[in-house]
Amino acid sequence: MPDNRSLVDGSRVLADLNTLRGIGAHNAGVHKPTFSAPHMRSLAWLAERLPEAGLTADIDGIGNVLGTSSKPGPKLLAGSHLESQNFAGWLDGPLGVVYALEAARIINPDPTINGAVEVAAWCDEEGHFGHFLGSRSYVGVVAEAEIDAARDRTSGRAMRDALSDVGLAGRARAKAEPGRHVGYLEAHIEQGETLESSGLGIGVVTSIVGIWQYRISFSGEQNHAGTTRMAVRRDAGLALARFCVAIDDRFPALCGPRTVWTTGRITLDPGAPSIIPGRAEMLFQVRDDDPAVIDRLENLLRSMAAEVTAQGRCSVTVERLRTGAPALMDGAIQQAIEAASSAFAGGRSVRMPSGAGHDAQILATIMPVGMLFVPSIGGISHHWTENTEDDDIVTGAQVFVEACRHLLAQ
Repeated sequence: MPDNRSLVDGSRVLADLNTLRGIGAHNAGVHKPTFSAPHMRSLAWLAERLPEAGLTADIDGIGNVLGTSSKPGPKLLAGSHLESQNFAGWLDGPLGVVYALEAARIINPDPTINGAVEVAAWCDEEGHFGHFLGSRSYVGVVAEAEIDAARDRTSGRAMRDALSDVGLAGRARAKAEPGRHVGYLEAHIEQGETLESSGLGIGVVTSIVGIWQYRISFSGEQNHAGTTRMAVRRDAGLALARFCVAIDDRFPALCGPRTVWTTGRITLDPGAPSIIPGRAEMLFQVRDDDPAVIDRLENLLRSMAAEVTAQGRCSVTVERLRTGAPALMDGAIQQAIEAASSAFAGGRSVRMPSGAGHDAQILATIMPVGMLFVPSIGGISHHWTENTEDDDIVTGAQVFVEACRHLLAQ
């Protein structure tokens, strides 16, 4: 049985989460986009708490908060992020940061535990300026030119201007020290309904899907909507609509058991009711944890585009905008989470892949990583109604802390 010292202060965990919920509150959720005033206040709140766990706090030149320990022995890195999607939920990100803080508070002062938990809040996991900028910077794959080019997806503000406005311009960006950490552990709400619908308390993540994103463009002929006969129209908007339906008809034959795809934005040019669209564009995303599946689907997309173009009315091009290799979670960390779940969650755990992207997949390129999920009420996330039962939050924290203890003892 686990030592009682691994038990968390549940009231403290809930109070911390609710404090962060009150910063940038929106309805029952929050609105704290990257480098907004609520986001920066949240970073400052964390930096002020880290010394309670024996950690030295620093906010680096891209907005990562890192709490480092001088305690001898192995170091386990843990955390998540503190910014949110626009007008979104209160647990997506902060749950993992508060769990990491709680683990550090319990483990680091304990002289019987060899080693320490170090805490990270990665900046811009939600992609307001770019994808996983904070964790990617930490592993050394963000060039200065990428920061120069980055713009806020909502306002268009340059990232350089944002960094200057919040006082981070000129600061060094923290880089991972090879061999410093035995691994990285991250907790998150499931963002789905598998755990809740199955009466389970903990998800032991086995892999994180890769995300591939495309711009699919349609070129036809702009013309008068009242005088151009239907038989001769080259309507780019209609071609796009038919293409969307064709994807849903043809992808199931080649996809994997957990493949998902989404058309996230459609634009028509010039976008007037009296003008036949001469151009149309859709942003399209595919997620899976098997690159071979993505290869098949991308080849199908390009084949479908060639078929439409060959028909002669509209031409179609497929441009890949983003690739994201899937990440496998470390087997030993999965075992540590399962053992902790047996002790604190009655064994109500299941191994499952993550259909959402997380900073853990970036850290997986340089160290062993693991993730645990707690249930999401109704499976809702990226919306201000996102929520998790208090009991599930506390149970997840107990499992997280015990898993940290186990990993440091190995």
